[in-house]
Amino acid sequence: MYEGRSLKQKRSVIKRLISKLKHDFNVAVTELDYHDLWQRTKLGIVTISTEQKHAEQVIQGVLRVIDSYTELERTITDVEKI
Repeated sequence: MYEGRSLKQKRSVIKRLISKLKHDFNVAVTELDYHDLWQRTKLGIVTISTEQKHAEQVIQGVLRVIDSYTELERTITDVEKI
């Protein structure tokens, strides 16, 4: 997080982001790690679809939204298909 300087600011941004992702994309989202660091977070995002192409489109949309948040910098992204 660039602008935030506290856990409170971080949680505000992350809460807003998670709410938007759930509403706009109907995905499951949770903060997986770095709960006590204001500079980092690790999100787990899941979508389920009967078509792989649709699932990939949803995830790409989610990543575009994350990238649109100027307060955040996405660094490592792992995508798993099951």
